[in-house]
Amino acid sequence: MQAAFVRSVSLSILAAVLAGCGKPADSGPPQGPAPVTVATALVKPIVDWDEYIGRFEAVDSVDVRPRVSGYIQSQNFRDGQFISKGQLLFIVDPRPFEASLEAARAQTTHDMAAAELAQANLARANSMMADKAISQEEFDTTRATAAEARAQVAADRAAERSRALDLEYTRVTAPVAGRASDRKLSTGNYVTAGQTVLTNIVSLNPIRFAFEGSEAVYLKYQRANRAGTRPSSRVAPNPVEIRLQDETDYRWRGKMEFVDNQLDTGSGAIRGRAVVPNPDGFLTPGMFGHMRLLGSGAYDALLIPDGAVTTDQARKIVFVVGPNGVVVPHVVELGPLVDGLRVVRSGLNSQDRIIIEGVQRVHPGVAVKPTPGQIVPPAPGESPATSAFVEPPAAAASAAAGGR
Repeated sequence: MQAAFVRSVSLSILAAVLAGCGKPADSGPPQGPAPVTVATALVKPIVDWDEYIGRFEAVDSVDVRPRVSGYIQSQNFRDGQFISKGQLLFIVDPRPFEASLEAARAQTTHDMAAAELAQANLARANSMMADKAISQEEFDTTRATAAEARAQVAADRAAERSRALDLEYTRVTAPVAGRASDRKLSTGNYVTAGQTVLTNIVSLNPIRFAFEGSEAVYLKYQRANRAGTRPSSRVAPNPVEIRLQDETDYRWRGKMEFVDNQLDTGSGAIRGRAVVPNPDGFLTPGMFGHMRLLGSGAYDALLIPDGAVTTDQARKIVFVVGPNGVVVPHVVELGPLVDGLRVVRSGLNSQDRIIIEGVQRVHPGVAVKPTPGQIVPPAPGESPATSAFVEPPAAAASAAAGGR
C-alpha cells in the first residue's frame, strides 16, 4: 500500500511538470525598433599619396686619396667636421717635390741655352749655305740639331709643369663640400698615390632619398600619366613628403629626381629617388624615413568614421537605413584615413543614411528608429572612433589645399 502511494505521488508530480512545460513563457512587452544615429557621408576634397620606406643617401660620396706618395706632414681638419670645397685637409711632405721641381727648372734652363746655341748655328749655316761654303749635309745636320734642341726645351717645360703639379698635390684638399669622416691615418704615416684612403666626405645639401616601388604602383602611375589624371607638374613636379622615425608629421619636402629604367626581376620592384633640401645638414646619409608620393590630383571623397564599418569575412560592410526604416548592408571599398575619417572608394553615395552609432544593435533586414546625426572630423588630440575589423590600406591621403 505504501508503494502504491509513492507511485501515485510521482505520477502527480510528473503530470504537473508536463503541464507546466506546455505553457508559453512570459516574454514581457514586445520590443520596438532599435534606436540608431544616422548621417550622410562627409564630402571633402582630398589628394591620394602612396607611401614608401627608404633611406637617405648622399648626392656625392668621395674617398679622399692622395695624388702623390710620401709621408703625411699634417692634418688640417677635425674628425666629423663640416668642410667646404677646396678646404685643406692634409699635407704630404713637400720637400722631395720642391727639389724635383727645382731640378726640372734647372734642366729647362740648361736646354734653353743649348737651344739658343743651336739656333745661332742654324743662322750661320743659312748664310754659309747661301755662299756655298758648307755642304747640304752639314746644313741639314745643323737644322736638325736646332729642331731637337727646341723639342727638348718643350719636353723640359712639360716636365716642369708635372713637377709643379706634384708639389701642388702635396696639399690634399676637399673635392666636394660636405661632412668629413674621421682620419684613417695619423701624421707620419706613408701614403701611396691613388691607393691610400685618408678620409671620406659626403655631401649633405641637397640629399637624396632612395626607395623601391612595386610593379603595381609603377603601372598605376604609367596608366595615370597616359590618361592624363596625374597632378600637373607645372607647380610642383612630382612632390614628395618625408617623415623620420621619431616624427609624426611629414615635414621634409622635396621632389622626384630619378626612376630606374627597368624592374628588378628578383623582387619585382623598381628603384626610385627623390632629392630633398637639407640646408642645415640635419639629415644624414643612412637615415631611414617614410616617404609619401603624390598619387592623384584633388577629388571629392566620401568620408565616414571607422566605427561605422563592420566586416563579413573578407568584405567590409556599412549599414544604411533605407526609406522604409529597414537596415540595408552595403559592401564598400575603403581607402586611407584623412583627418581621422575613412575614405570610401565605392559602395556608397552622398545621400545614403549611414548608421554611425548603434551598429552593434542591428543586422540586415531589421527595422530601426533613426536619429539624425552628423559626421565631423575628430578634434586635434582626440582619438577617432575605430573598428577592430578595419585594416588600413597601403595608400594614404590628405585633405586638399583649400578644402572644406
